Amino acid sequence: MAALVLTAAAIGLAALHWPVLASGIDRLTAADPGWLLLAALLTLLTWACAALAQQGAVREALPTGRLLTVQFAASAANHLLPAGLGAGAVNLRFLMRCGLAPGRAATALAVKSTAGAVVRIALMALLALACPGVLRLPSVDGPKLLVGVLAAATAAPVAVLLVRRTRLRRALACAAADVRAVHENPRRAAALWGGSLAFASLHTAVVIAVVHALDVPLPAGRIALAYLAASSAAVLLPTPGGLGSLDAALAWALTTAGAPGSASVSAVLGYRLLTVWLPLVPGLLVLAGLVRSRAL
Repeated sequence: MAALVLTAAAIGLAALHWPVLASGIDRLTAADPGWLLLAALLTLLTWACAALAQQGAVREALPTGRLLTVQFAASAANHLLPAGLGAGAVNLRFLMRCGLAPGRAATALAVKSTAGAVVRIALMALLALACPGVLRLPSVDGPKLLVGVLAAATAAPVAVLLVRRTRLRRALACAAADVRAVHENPRRAAALWGGSLAFASLHTAVVIAVVHALDVPLPAGRIALAYLAASSAAVLLPTPGGLGSLDAALAWALTTAGAPGSASVSAVLGYRLLTVWLPLVPGLLVLAGLVRSRAL
């Protein structure tokens, strides 16, 4: 319900600011086709990197062709449900079809998501050091911080009591064994972390290529930091595929980094066109085919 409300709000904002969007569309149609072609090629590689990271999250060898196809279908499903639930459901079903128990399949998804989050945080930290002043952290109110610390201190004993329960402890032990086994295999660990790093880097590169296509003189480091910060913040608003939340956050971040407002809107439109709207219908058709063939 919240996702529908947020999506409706995004549509309402788009209608309210239609002149700005129209200006962004006009600017995008005059963009450099060479840079846009490069952005499209980088977009294609993101699905291969997602497949590599997913393979790295499990001990067993997964069927390569089907794994890559599933990542393409999962990206389309991700734009139908909020907070990554679409992609997670598709990948979970695929891993179970490959013989993994539900618990192990869920662990593999959690490992992949965690690796992706760690990579994003590391990239943001490095870029923040390289581009000081671009990323501004919000001020923290002292009393609110104290309340948060006390809440965490209260929750810790409860978490310990829950972990001591036999069934939960057994499930956590199995998950820890899977994580340990993946990292004891150098090829799996390299696939997990290398694929996660390449996935985040390629999406960042797509935004950089689109901004350059619009002939905006903005350093690549600033663009990268703006995208990583915006995409991380958009996770807090669970809209399907980040619809509205990522768009607004990325446009604001690019403008803050120094891009003109109309160019920021054009960059967001170009990024969304390549990563969402153009692959959406083919991805849904592939997803339907996978379901019909019982691959999912």
